[in-house]
Amino acid sequence: MSGALYRDLGWLPATPKNFTRLCDALLEREGDLGRRIATLAGFALDDNALARLAKVIEQARARGLALAPLQPLRLGLLSNATTALLVPALVATAARHGFALECIEAPFGQVLQSALDPDSAFNRARPDVVLLALDYRALPLLPTPGDAAQARATLEAALTELEAIRTAVRRNSGAFCLVQTLARPPEAPGGSLESSLPGSLDHLVREFNRELTLRLATSSDRLLDTAALAETVGLAEWHDPAFWQMAKLPFAAAYLPLYADHVMRRLAAARGKSRRALVLDLDNTLWGGVIGDDGLEGIHLGQGDARGEAHLEVQQTALELRGRGVVLAVSSKNSDTVARLPFREHPDMLLKEEHIAVFQANWEDKASNISAIAKALSLGLDALVFLDDNPVERALVRQLLPQVAVPELPENPALYRRTLLAAGYFEADTFSEEDRRRADYYQANAERVALQGQVDDLDAYLASLQMTLTVQPFDATARARITQLINKSNQFNLTTRRYTEEQVSALEQDPEVFTLQARLRDRFGDNGVIAVLICRRQGSAWAIDTWLMSCRVLGRGVEQALLGELLVQARAQGIDALHGCYRPTERNGIVAEHYAKLGFTPLDAGSDGASYWVLETHVESHQQPPIAIQRGGALADPPDYPHD
Repeated sequence: MSGALYRDLGWLPATPKNFTRLCDALLEREGDLGRRIATLAGFALDDNALARLAKVIEQARARGLALAPLQPLRLGLLSNATTALLVPALVATAARHGFALECIEAPFGQVLQSALDPDSAFNRARPDVVLLALDYRALPLLPTPGDAAQARATLEAALTELEAIRTAVRRNSGAFCLVQTLARPPEAPGGSLESSLPGSLDHLVREFNRELTLRLATSSDRLLDTAALAETVGLAEWHDPAFWQMAKLPFAAAYLPLYADHVMRRLAAARGKSRRALVLDLDNTLWGGVIGDDGLEGIHLGQGDARGEAHLEVQQTALELRGRGVVLAVSSKNSDTVARLPFREHPDMLLKEEHIAVFQANWEDKASNISAIAKALSLGLDALVFLDDNPVERALVRQLLPQVAVPELPENPALYRRTLLAAGYFEADTFSEEDRRRADYYQANAERVALQGQVDDLDAYLASLQMTLTVQPFDATARARITQLINKSNQFNLTTRRYTEEQVSALEQDPEVFTLQARLRDRFGDNGVIAVLICRRQGSAWAIDTWLMSCRVLGRGVEQALLGELLVQARAQGIDALHGCYRPTERNGIVAEHYAKLGFTPLDAGSDGASYWVLETHVESHQQPPIAIQRGGALADPPDYPHD
């Protein structure tokens, strides 16, 4: 079962029997093509089905058909293996993760040449990201068993060669690299001794992976842990010597779908597409049995009962995810009092009510409740994962809310945890203190939303929040969080420009660039860093390159307060006007009227579909919301500022 789960992408619904016909029908009409492709990509496709879907995508691209809302992404492939079989798997899998992928292949056996030559066709193609799909045969890891000194020299040579490739890619193509660890070969001549014997291939690969991981931790490049993936499914299963010798593919063809999914989920995380909330069913999901029928004593939960331990493991998994910033919610067909009973009175419950940001227990359909949960959390539906043992409920939510991720679950609850985590919905690009506390932020926000529903006077509600906005320029302390926001924020993001951490650092030092980070606190707690602004000087004006905010602070007047602060700082630096730009995407429609609402004057629209706006800084700022301002860094603090 475990091997099949990974090999067959068992968390996804089974491929329809008429899949080929459905593929053929995609091009029979143009409307909503991208969404229909993404729907087909959402099934558990094998390598043949992926190739079939990829062919349709390429045909659509050749005809110039629009693939929105799939986001364009250019992926460069540098590999010592043949990439011809990999490309279709990546292209089709990318649609599952929201991308219209174009692959740029380097010629076989020319990894170094393609990376190092600035004029190579590979570099001229300007990929957005480059996958360094190298296995242990690509680097000079020649075994010298027992020779520690030579082993160290061999290891340094391999790491240096890889560093040269990474540096050349960044310099010549402008892309960041997705660098994979090396899957160890399953055969070890010396048996158990190999892992600790300096100079053995096993030891060299282990040490290479360890040092690579450390180096990438301080780089703008990302890690793809292929070694862990191979060991999860089994090294002997992962490696196929005959297939390597015949087709030069470094892993078995059966694992093409799994490998492609891991590549794309990693890139999706880098683009802010990871899920942020887990919505939990209760009966037969968090415990065995039906609380309304079986009562508190009759449900299965706790140690000493295999079924009860399986459900306890689901709860433990939910708590672990919450500790990594995933917000927890409940959606149950139950009366509220009965549904809460185990949380309040069962001695073996690990999850408590205080862990749940939104608790929906009623007799409404699950799709309606999940929509309400997303609204309460100020999250898009595409940020949610719904875990339910009932296949009927899963099918309903998939049909009515296709943006929500709904993993298939096996009949045995002992495999619920493995299935949920194998799906990789919560793939993390970075992990910071802000991430660790994110669940608390959203939970507090749900309390704010509930309070707002009890208050008729919006001004009184905002005043009751006792908000304080702390603003300061970018700095090294918050740089990782700022970079994360820039790359993950999709809804309240006027231009959706993306920057690496190295580029953010360069912005901090550029005298022609004004940067601002904002942290919001209120009586419910600290919301963390919730806004980022970047302005570039153009003569006596500032062009607003980036304005993004966390959606959980919408409706509180933060954007008005930030404009007021931006005007203060602009005047202090002799800036006469602010120039804004809105570039529409599939997901940022909520800010289409942002500049209009703030009093900017529209300019001529651009040929690229963007709208342009201007605001002169000498105008009086509109009425400011009840938000206290605290400034840090070198920000000006004029005595006539409205909040002073």
